[in-house]
Amino acid sequence: MTISLAKWTIENYHQMVETGLLEDRPVELLKGEIVEISPESEPHAYYSRTAAEYLMQILGDRALVSQAKPITLPNHSEPEPDIAIVQRLGREYLTHHPYPENIFWLMEYANTSLEKDSSLKYQIYAEAGIPEYWLVNLKRRELIIFRHPQGGEYASKMTLTAGEITPLAFEDLKIPVAALIGE
Repeated sequence: MTISLAKWTIENYHQMVETGLLEDRPVELLKGEIVEISPESEPHAYYSRTAAEYLMQILGDRALVSQAKPITLPNHSEPEPDIAIVQRLGREYLTHHPYPENIFWLMEYANTSLEKDSSLKYQIYAEAGIPEYWLVNLKRRELIIFRHPQGGEYASKMTLTAGEITPLAFEDLKIPVAALIGE
């Protein structure tokens, strides 16, 4: 379900959240529209949780691994990616969610949400200048890596089903694809 009576600003959205109007409604703000979040299937929850735990172990204090929490983007969007790898800013996040400049990379796990994650969220993240967007297609068991945002698109795309991936922000890390897609 999408509530699109008007384009909502992040401030309007926060007011609705704070007053309880959206309580018990799984939604996110995408390009000024309040969009319902699909319920998580068991595989979606399992693989995203397992990957987040693995990333927490290997990143340690170098980054915060945030699971299904909002980020604030300049294109009237406040999505809740499955995993956001962000700078550790401590108490600063009491006053705002991570901004694009705080984000190392984002991950979405897609089963029923593949269309939204590979089009709308792809565009939102590219427009906001998120350096990397990793999309796990659970149906095909593949990791799709989008990098180098330019003009509202990502300049590079690669699809992996095995091997290792090195995040742009941490060139000393080699992450096994299997740790992210559960192979």
